[in-house]
Amino acid sequence: MNTFLYVVFPYVCLAIFIVGHIWRYRHDQYGWTTRTSQVLENRWLRLGSPLFHFGALFAILGHVGGLLIPPSWTRFVGISDHTYHVVAVAAGTVAGIFLSVGLVILLIRRFWYSERIKVVTTGWDYVLYVLLTAEIFVGMWQTVAINVFGEGYEYRGTISVWFRQLFILQPDSSLVSGAPFWYQLHIVLACLMLAVWPFTRLVHVWSIPIMYMTRPFVVYRRRFEPDVSPTLKQPVKR
Repeated sequence: MNTFLYVVFPYVCLAIFIVGHIWRYRHDQYGWTTRTSQVLENRWLRLGSPLFHFGALFAILGHVGGLLIPPSWTRFVGISDHTYHVVAVAAGTVAGIFLSVGLVILLIRRFWYSERIKVVTTGWDYVLYVLLTAEIFVGMWQTVAINVFGEGYEYRGTISVWFRQLFILQPDSSLVSGAPFWYQLHIVLACLMLAVWPFTRLVHVWSIPIMYMTRPFVVYRRRFEPDVSPTLKQPVKR
C-alpha cells in the first residue's frame, strides 16, 4: 500500500494532470474559464475571493520553499533549523487563516447565500470544493495541532526528500510511511487535486493575462445617427 500511495499514485495523478490539460485545451477551449459568477453576486465575492487567493498564493510559496529547499541551503545562509521552523509555522498559520476564512465565505456564498449561484454550480465544482475543504483542513490541522500546540514534526528530512526524489524517478516510500497520519493524508489529497485539476475551473491559473500590459488602448467612438421623426421616419430639420 505504501508503494502504491507514495510511488505509483503520484505519477498516475501527474499523468492525468498533463494529459487532462492537453485534452481540455484541444476539446474545451470555450470552457477554459473561471466560470465567474460575479454578475450574480458581488458583495461576498469581493470579500472572500482576495482572502482565498492571497492565502493560497502564500501557502503555495511556503510549500515550494519547504519542499524544494534543503536544510543545508538555509543553514548556509545563516538560518538555523529552529528559526526556519518558527518562521515557517508562523507564516503558514497566517496564510492558512486567510485561506480558510476566504474559503468559508466562498462556500457560504455558493451553497447557502445565493440560490442563483447554486443553480450554476457544476458537478466538478462540488468535487473541487470538497477536495479544497479537506486539503485546507488537513493542512491547518498539521500546522496548528502538530507544530504549534503539539510536539512538532520536521518534514524537511523526510517528506521533502521524498518529494525531490519524485523528480529523479527514485521516490523512497519509507520516508513518508513513517510520517504522521495527517501529513500522509495531505499528500494523498494533493495528488487527487492534481488529478481533478484539468477538469475544473482551476485551469484558469494558467491563463495569465500578460499581454494586457502591452496591448494598445481600446478606443470607443460614438456613432452619430440623424434624428428621425417617429411618425415620418425622416430626418428632422433643425
